[in-house]
Amino acid sequence: MLVKICGITNHEDAAAAVDAGAGALGFNFWPKSPRYVHAEAAGEIPAEVLRVGVFVNETEERIREVAGIARLDVVQLHGSASLLEGLRAWRAASVGEDFDPTQLDSGYEAYLLDAPAGLLHGGTGRTFDWNRVRGVAARIVLAGGLGPDNVAEAIATVRPWGVDACSRLESSPGKKDHHKVAAFCRAALQASS
Repeated sequence: MLVKICGITNHEDAAAAVDAGAGALGFNFWPKSPRYVHAEAAGEIPAEVLRVGVFVNETEERIREVAGIARLDVVQLHGSASLLEGLRAWRAASVGEDFDPTQLDSGYEAYLLDAPAGLLHGGTGRTFDWNRVRGVAARIVLAGGLGPDNVAEAIATVRPWGVDACSRLESSPGKKDHHKVAAFCRAALQASS
């Protein structure tokens, strides 16, 4: 089970997440996000886990530039950003009333499925009905309102390849509560073993 802690903005939060057992860290490069981090700052944060960059409606040129500066392993694409040759990519999708799992594009390493967030593109702390994605054939990273209190149930329902948490693990936007991060990682890893 891959555990991703998203919205990392500083060294201390990255270290706490890795120490807790996270296998991936998410860095948000969408300027309108309260968790936005500059590529240079993200590149200076040490982490020997998957480094995932979050992009919203971004150009191929900018994604490639940031991926190099921030030393990204994976790009997570929201909105109109599309698959880029030579880069590992996850496609983000909202699971609303009109969600159709057969519409998932091919070619992506995984699909990050999140609650509908409108113009926010994630990070709302809201869940969705996990039964809507039970049995999806694609590799799923489950997101949307996950925290220490519900991640085990989410894993039992969906059996995803990975889980992703952000806003419910924060003391304030862009700043993680290290106790919540540890509790989330512990719960997710225990539920998947």
